[in-house]
This record gives sequence, structure tokens and C-alpha cells, in this order.
Amino acid sequence: MKFLQNTPRFVFFTGKGGVGKTSVACATAIILAREGKKVLLVSTDPASNVGQVFGVTVGNVVTAIPEVPGLSALEIDPGQAADGYRERILGPIRGHVPEAELASIAESLSGSCTTEIASFDEFTNLLADESSYGEYDHIVFDTAPTGHTIRLLQLPGSWTDFLAAGKGDPSCLGPLAGLEKHKLVYAKAVQVLTDPARTRLVLVSRAQTSSLREIERTYRELNQIGIGGGYVVINGVLPSAAGEEELALAVRDRESAAIAAIPETVASLPRDVLDLKPGNMVGILALESLLTNAPVTGVLAEAVVDAGVEDAPLAALVDEAEKGGHGLVMCMGKGGVGKTTVAAAIAIALAKRGHAVHLTTTDPAAHLTETLHGSIPGLTVSRIDPGAAIQEYRNHVMATKGRSLDAEGRAALAEDLMSPCTDEVAVFRQFSKMVQESRRHFVVIDTAPTGHTLLLLDATGSYHREIARQAGDTMGFVTPLMRLQDPALTKVILVTLAETTPVLEAEELQEDLERAGIHPWAWVVNNSIAAAHPQSPFLRGRAASEIQQIAKVRTLTDRVALIPLLPEEPVGEEKLSALAAVVPQLAV
Repeated sequence: MKFLQNTPRFVFFTGKGGVGKTSVACATAIILAREGKKVLLVSTDPASNVGQVFGVTVGNVVTAIPEVPGLSALEIDPGQAADGYRERILGPIRGHVPEAELASIAESLSGSCTTEIASFDEFTNLLADESSYGEYDHIVFDTAPTGHTIRLLQLPGSWTDFLAAGKGDPSCLGPLAGLEKHKLVYAKAVQVLTDPARTRLVLVSRAQTSSLREIERTYRELNQIGIGGGYVVINGVLPSAAGEEELALAVRDRESAAIAAIPETVASLPRDVLDLKPGNMVGILALESLLTNAPVTGVLAEAVVDAGVEDAPLAALVDEAEKGGHGLVMCMGKGGVGKTTVAAAIAIALAKRGHAVHLTTTDPAAHLTETLHGSIPGLTVSRIDPGAAIQEYRNHVMATKGRSLDAEGRAALAEDLMSPCTDEVAVFRQFSKMVQESRRHFVVIDTAPTGHTLLLLDATGSYHREIARQAGDTMGFVTPLMRLQDPALTKVILVTLAETTPVLEAEELQEDLERAGIHPWAWVVNNSIAAAHPQSPFLRGRAASEIQQIAKVRTLTDRVALIPLLPEEPVGEEKLSALAAVVPQLAV
């Protein structure tokens, strides 16, 4: 393995959820420990399952892995870290500001940006504190900080002094407000991260176009702040052992095409390709097989697959959603799970049943608009350009809120406006108009705002008032939160894959929405091998590994649709039309 050659002390694994970062990180830690090194494996993933993988309880204290001498593990709980981080900011002002304002500030600190920074605040000591962690030859991180987080830590100045001088308020800086602590430690940590002799970045991907684009984006972002010399690991590539049935051949062709078209920025990096294994990467033996050619045993019996999957077509959800005659359908989920495809399939199905439908998407690949626009009677397709919406919003805030700040304050505000939380607010301005339309006909939205965004906008009682606080004046929008909370008008569909991390992330998204008073209406499990009822022993072993996750989804909702892994990707009107009518049949 190229990424394991001359391994430096710190190794960071990063990539989209569900690509196998944890498995690759755990396997790496085992190999290094087997070489006689003393290794600490650290997870900052909110959906961490390191303890489950090793079969031991791992928490926020260093825990030895009994079966691997020299290996210890540590899970930094992002929730606990974020709670402590928020309290350091809110504690001093509690009782000194109105409750409504305190609630607004608290909500501004409840998003993914704050969690990310709080986690980094916790593990900077692992990078910089030799007295506590100098005994380890290698520290392996599952989930690396993004370039956004590191740029925040590089910004000059004292945020405490900045706020104390009356140049701003905590809510204008959002998660930046607590960065005064351990500035020297932060500086040393950033220095370590940008030194290739001490730190290695490993970009983990699947052989999928969207996943490969994500590692390119991450690599570009980290390059901007001095982290380079990355390695690429393409995980889970379907091997020849999967057989020659139509499904296996089609998937292999699709993966080969994606790898051949890998984005130029990362195409020249050292690359390793890992075969998909027939079972889950749980346990020492399974993990050791991931980076070697060792066989994996213990594939579940075929009967378990067929008994664990009931046919649940997407068409059944369309039947039920159609009954109201109009309304809003929001498809939500993490990147790469197929929510754009699901949204398009639902919109086409409703239009072909004679309804007026507006499908809007933030899909950066505009092929959806090009493929469907004007081709289906009753269907209107539009694309929200996130880049344009975000830039417009940033310009407005800098020209209004930033107008009264000095150079240091403007630099801080500009960086805060680069956060994903701000991106959501900007795009939500476009979405709000679509919510109004749903009172007259069907509106299907791909990539809807999260519960954090909705609460952030509604924390002071109205969207209008929140935007006025952030931007310094009004924008003329009224919050649609009450309409989104109305189950008769709005149906939120969570899209996921039948894998541990995507399901955990979707469950967290459901909890996030419920904080805003929105209960997801249904879940869609996409690209399920189990729902395809494959014939080869290899694919049936993979299908068996999905059963537990599908069962978990059924405990989280009373409406589930299963979309099988298809021989051909559902692209274009014909294949998207068929998707909402797919009823998986047992193989003969």
C-alpha cells in the first residue's frame, strides 16, 4: 500500500460519510501496531463506530485494544465537545442579555461548524502536547478537520478582546466566538498539520463520480492553507469474485468509468485501490483482510437476506403523497446517497399522473435540468445555483453588517461567512419562495434546509427578524417554518444507504429536524444490494450485511421505500420514470 510507506507520525483519513474511512483507519492502526509501533487511533466522527469495529467499549478516554498489543483508541465525542464549547461562550453572557437573544446565539452555535471546531479544540493537544502523547509512534485520525476549520484557527487577533471592545457580538462571529483558548496550541497544531514530514493526508473515496469529486474539493481546500502531499484510497471496488451476473458486470463497468475520469487535481496523487469484501469490516480478522489479500469468512446464509428484505417500492410513497393533490416534498440526506435522483423520480411520477409539479434542485451537475426541462407535460424543472446565492448573501452581509467593523472584524466576518451554516442560510432564501408555491401545486425540493438552519432563522420569532440581525437590515422574507411543520402540506423524505455511517447520519438529521418541530414523513434506502436480490454468493454476502441497517431504519419510521442497486444508473427521463415503479422481484 502506497499510503503506508514511510508512514509519518500523524495520519489523517478524510472523505464523505459511508466511504469506509473508519475501516481503513482501523486497519492502518492495526498494521502499524503489528510492526511493533505504539499507536493511538483517534476518531472525531460524529457517527463513530470504532468501538463496534473492535468489539470493545471506546469512549473519551484512551482505551487499549486487547487483541492488538501496542494499539489504543480514543473517541472524541463531538456532542460533548460542542456542549462544553458553547457553554464557554454562553456562560459569561447568561443573565446579561434577553432570553430571546441568548436563544438565538445558542442556535447559531448548534450547527456542524461549531461541532467541527469544538472537536478540533479537543484534539489539538494530540498534535501539540508532547508531554501527554509523546509516547506514541503514530497517531491515526479518523475524520480530519476541513480547510474551513483550519483557516479559522489561522486568523490573527484575539476574539475575546475583539468582542470586549464592542466591535461585534458573539452571534456575528458564530462558532468563531470561542477561539481565544490555547492560541499557542492552535498555532503549533496547524504547524504540524502543514508539515508533510510529520503529517500525511489520506483521501478515502468510493469508485463513484460524486465521491471522487468530494475528495477533489477537500484536497483543493486543504491545499489553500498549506496541507499537501495527499494520498488517495479508492475503497470498496467490486472484485471479480462478485461473479458474472448482469448486476455485477454493470457495477464493475460503472466503477471503472468513474476511476478513469478521476478529477485531474487528485489523479496524479499516489493511489491505492481496495476490493470490496463480502462481509462487514467488524473484528480484527476482517480489518486485517482489508489491506491485504487475505480471505474473509463468515458470510451469512442466503435465507437471512430474503427473510430480512420486504418489497417496499418507491411507488407506494408516491401513491400516498399524491392524495393531498398538492404540497411540498423535501428530499434530504448526506451527499452521495442519491437524493437528487429520488426527488426527480417522485416529481416525474406525480407529473405523469396529471399533476402540476415544480422540481427544484441544487445539484451542481445541471444535467437534470437539461434532461427533463420541458420534456414532461406538467413538470417544471429549475436549478438553484448555490454558488450565486451564497455569493450574493455574503456580499450583502459584508456591505451591511461588515460596514461598521474594522479590518480585523471584517476578516473574521468574511471567514465566518465561508461556513456551511452560512451556505444553508443563503440557499434557504431561494427555497422559501418554493414553499409558497406548494399551496397551489406539488413542489419537490432536492436538498432542503436542516433543522439547525430553520431554528437559526426562527430563533427570535421570525425569519425577517433573524436576517435583520445578521445582515443589518431587512430582506423582505417571512419564515415558512410553520408551513414546514404542517404534515398536511409538507412531507420530508430522508434518503440514505443501507450502511452504518449513512444511517447514523440520517438519524442525526431526523433528530435535528425534530428540534425544529418537523417530523420526517418517510425514509428511502437507496442502492440496496439486498433489495436487488442478487444470485452470486459474494453479492448475497454483501446483501446480508445490509439487513441490520434496514431493520434499524424500520424502527425510526413507519414508511420505508427500498430502491435496489440497478444494473444501470437511473439517468434520463425513461430510467427515472421507471424508478418510482420498480418493484423488486425475488431471483428465480
